[in-house]
Amino acid sequence: MPSESTKMVAQNFVVDLNKPLVFQVGHLGEAYEEWVHQPIVGKEGPRFFENDILEFLTRTVWWAVPSIWLPVVCWLIYSSIQMGLSCPDVALLVVLGIFIWTLIEYTLHRFLFHIKTKTYWWNTLHYLIHGCHHKHPMDGLRLVFPPAATAILLIPFWNLVRLMSTPSTTPALFGGGLLGYVMYDCTHYYLHHGQPKTEVPKNLKKYHLNHHFRIQDKGFGITSSLWDKVFGTLPSTKADAKSM
Repeated sequence: MPSESTKMVAQNFVVDLNKPLVFQVGHLGEAYEEWVHQPIVGKEGPRFFENDILEFLTRTVWWAVPSIWLPVVCWLIYSSIQMGLSCPDVALLVVLGIFIWTLIEYTLHRFLFHIKTKTYWWNTLHYLIHGCHHKHPMDGLRLVFPPAATAILLIPFWNLVRLMSTPSTTPALFGGGLLGYVMYDCTHYYLHHGQPKTEVPKNLKKYHLNHHFRIQDKGFGITSSLWDKVFGTLPSTKADAKSM
């Protein structure tokens, strides 16, 4: 029998942390928002699914992201060069793609990952997308995005870029955005598990962990605080802090 210390009670429903969580959390209803923002700090993550195959698919080592996607980035950049673009033009497109990604990163984190849910299936979906990361922020195997899911999401993004660009500029621009994503996921992992020695990464780590443990409705930037400054979600004073 699991002990009371391994259970969380909300809205007359008990979430048993000794059992697979995904199909439990939806039952929390309106209490899900409060529950998911009460982090459990531990390097060992919970089990998501009873099924071993589904469980395996939810776990990703961080180095899988650059290993899989950096060769794709190189191929995309090479494709634009093969179609006649100069190296300076390709470099500019890659930088533009990275810049656009930073806005996508902020937008997804603020408006999708932190959407408020209260129904069974929306709670379940939110937990899978981002809620699990806030509940177990030090779970290193569920921090970066699974490559299979990334591949599926890349299809509509590719079609959107192709619609807005020329055939020769599309690969380099898309490659820049994909490179921005790789930088984001690796940076995110480092902010949780790395030990920065210099001022810039130290401040970025402090900034991000502040989002997790103190001010969870601000500080949505991961690779930088640029868009938090632009859109007014930059944590500014200790008065902003709240316990959740």
